[in-house]
Amino acid sequence: MTDFQKAIPLDNLRDGIPQSVILPDDRRVCLVRVGDRVFAVDDRCSHADFPMADGEMVDDFVVECALHGAQFDVRTGEVLEPPADEPLPIFEVKVDGGTVWVGGTAP
Repeated sequence: MTDFQKAIPLDNLRDGIPQSVILPDDRRVCLVRVGDRVFAVDDRCSHADFPMADGEMVDDFVVECALHGAQFDVRTGEVLEPPADEPLPIFEVKVDGGTVWVGGTAP
């Protein structure tokens, strides 16, 4: 069973705007809200170790790194556009009581 950590109130997460959050265990994740769904990926681009939350959403589920333009699917971490060639780690997310909770690495 995954231990979930309190991340942020859902109301503080704007739709389509990546946001960096430091979890209680010091992991830095990039949260993305798409409508009523929330996704969490590692907040470091796999290409150049640049904060993903400094990027932008270029499509409903696609976040682009602001440094070199690598694009990733926030649902799977899959690389959609180089120069990155390694996926982003993704994390389990649940929303409960108006709060976003982040768990371990998603299967």
